[in-house]
Order: sequence, then C-alpha cells, then structure tokens
Amino acid sequence: MNSPGARVQHLDGIRMLDLFAGPGGLDVAAHFLGFKSIGIEWDRNACETRYAAGLPTIHADVSVMRESRFDEIPRSVEILTGGPPCQSFSVAGKGAGRRALDTVKSYIHRLVHGDDETTIDEELRALDDPRTALVLEPLRWLLKAIETEGREPYKVIVLEQVPAALPLWDVYARLLEGGDGRLRGYKYDAECWELKTEQYGVPQTRTRAVLVARLPGYGAGKPPKTTHLPFDVHRRIRKTAKVDTQQAGSESSENKSPWISMADALNNASQLKDSHVDVSRLRTGGSTTFFVVSNYGSGGDPKNRGRRNSSEPAFTVTGKISRNKVYKSEEDKKAARSVRFTIPESGVLQTFPHNFPWSGNDQAQQVGNAVPPLLGMHVLSKALRGNAPEPHELADARTWPTVPRSTTDELRVIGCGDQGQCPPDSHKVIRPSRKHAP
Repeated sequence: MNSPGARVQHLDGIRMLDLFAGPGGLDVAAHFLGFKSIGIEWDRNACETRYAAGLPTIHADVSVMRESRFDEIPRSVEILTGGPPCQSFSVAGKGAGRRALDTVKSYIHRLVHGDDETTIDEELRALDDPRTALVLEPLRWLLKAIETEGREPYKVIVLEQVPAALPLWDVYARLLEGGDGRLRGYKYDAECWELKTEQYGVPQTRTRAVLVARLPGYGAGKPPKTTHLPFDVHRRIRKTAKVDTQQAGSESSENKSPWISMADALNNASQLKDSHVDVSRLRTGGSTTFFVVSNYGSGGDPKNRGRRNSSEPAFTVTGKISRNKVYKSEEDKKAARSVRFTIPESGVLQTFPHNFPWSGNDQAQQVGNAVPPLLGMHVLSKALRGNAPEPHELADARTWPTVPRSTTDELRVIGCGDQGQCPPDSHKVIRPSRKHAP
C-alpha cells in the first residue's frame, strides 16, 4: 500500500499546489478542468474527506511544510493557489485582521525587501490573532520557490479571501508587478477581483476577493465574465421588489441567466442518478417551497435573524449552516417544526457534487470553509486558460467519480502515514461525528 509505485502514481503530473486546501473546493475545480493538484491541510477531518475523494494531500501545517519539508512538494508544480483562513478578516469574526491591515501590509513589503524573517516571525506571534499572519504564507511560498536551487517560480498564482483582505491583495499585486528584492526580477501581471458567487451560478450570496498573478504569457488579465444576474441582498430594505423577483439592472441587457435559487439547486441535484439529496421533506403540494432563518443576526441586531425563501439564493454558507432553521410554512415556524440542511444539501449549495464523500467530523465546518468549486472553475479557467469553463466540464461537475477504497488508503499513507509529521495531537481518538438532522 505504501509502495513507491503508488506514490508515483498519485503524485505524478501534479501541476497545482493548494495551500490551506480544506476539503478541496479549488482542487475539485481543478479536477474538472483537467489539472491535477495536491493540497496541504492542517485539519484531520478535512484530510479524511480529501482522501475519500481521491485528492492527493499532505496533512501538515503550511508553515512547517515551507520551512522544513519544502522538498516534498513535487517539482512539477507550477500553479500556486490558496485561501488562507479568513476568520480574523471576516465580518463574522472579531476583526483582528481588519484592524491589523496596515501592519500586515508592512510585513508584505518587509518580506519582499529582505528583512530578517526570524524577527518578522516573532512580531507576527504577537498579533491579536495569530491566524492573521497566515495571509502572508502564499508570498513566503513564492519567495521560497524562487530562492530554492532547482525550483522555478510559480507561473500562476490564484488566491482568495473575504473582501476585507482586498487591500492586502492590492499590495501583493503591486509588488509582484515590480519584481524587486527577493522576487529577483520576476515580474508578474497581477489583477485583483471582487467576485459575487451568485453571478457565476452558485446558489448562494457570497463575495470573495481574488488575486490572480501570472508570469508574462500565461492566461488573461480580465476577471471571468459573469454568467448570472446579481441578487439584491438589500431588497427588503429598499422595498423596491417583491421577495421572489429577480433583480433588474444594466446587466439584464446582456442576456444573463437569473441567479440560481436554493430550490432549483436542490431539485436538480435530487434528480441525478443515485443522488445523495432528497428534498421530499421540503415539498408542499408537489413543489419544493421553504424558507430559511439564519443562525446569524442582521443589521447589527443579533436577534434579528435573516430570512431567505427557497426561490432565492442561500445565505453565505458558513460552518454554522447546520444551525440554520428550515421551515415549510409560517405555521411550522409558529409550532417550532423546523428541519436542517443535510451535509450533501449544504455541499450542493456550495456547488460540490451531490455525492461528494464528506468524511470525518465537523462536516458542516468543512463545507463552510471551502471555496465554492463552481466559482473556482470560473476563476481557474480564466487564470490558466484565458476562457470560461466548457459546458461539458460544468455538466460533469455535478457528480463526483467513484474512488476505490485502495486509492483512499494509499493517499492516507502519503498524506499522514508518518503521523509524527502531522500537526500535534491531530491523531488522537475522536468521537464519531454527530448525525445532522434531515
């Protein structure tokens, strides 16, 4: 099982390295576009999902891999991607990263211009939230590749984060364009995009800040063309449209499709062969009709829980999606008769295949932490090929291929067969995952 042949088979031809890979949002996107990837992930549960899905993985800390295990990364890698943990920058968090934006900008400059990294590391450990420093890791990986004998600089870099991190991507972009200091003259064409997921067919409102940087001659500079209309998240405040009305605007003249609703996404998934999605409990009189009450407050009032109808896109899918309450009617709400989205349904709202093999514990958190694969397909296709995903690629992305148990076992050995190199305490015995209410 741990034979050299198995390792070569699974690691041969890998072109993309995904930092902070999670359960595989960008890796799933790369798979359907025909690019083989390997991910580095700290969380054991996410690794179990990745192994079950057949995604090459190293169970490790991103910083440790860069510092002491860099030689384990296949030399065929030419694309660097990653979505550093967003908690310190997200509006749902405590905001340590947002408060430290100017400080982090200075560290980006200092890293490129050769300041002592030991000193920088000591200062980073003093930040209010240590996770803030992780947004620097993609840059440090690029510099490591440039400075390591026998390695080539990454040809394409794709990074994503919450919108609050966009100013940091701007700093990244300007420095990558300059090629100064430790970049050793390598100059990238760099662009920063703010993308709304529902405009790319994701049945969910979620805005992401994306950085795409390419060495000259690779890819195209403009953001991927939107395929769907935007959703007006402030519609009730404006009182300009009924709940079920698609937002009108200048983009409607471009013949874009309406955004995808929760009901449409779940119904379509439920009709696929051997579907893991069953919407029968959400049906009333033959139609899938429900509304969702968010676990989060809105408008600054924690008691004012947001609400979305089934004919609308979902709220941003987070690790708390299993706490959102789903009701078929107002009568059910008054009687406190709610259901919850299952893990396969939550994954579909993130545009994972209906049969994606979610494994390990904390599956709702895994779903919420991921990049929506459909958004990833549009971003990667534009960055790597200069065009949109092909229709057959989008169609194929609805279903995940069956992965033999032998492949899962071999990947687990590659990823964490030597448990001594995995994150501390990550292989302690843990309780079985709790069942998510249907």
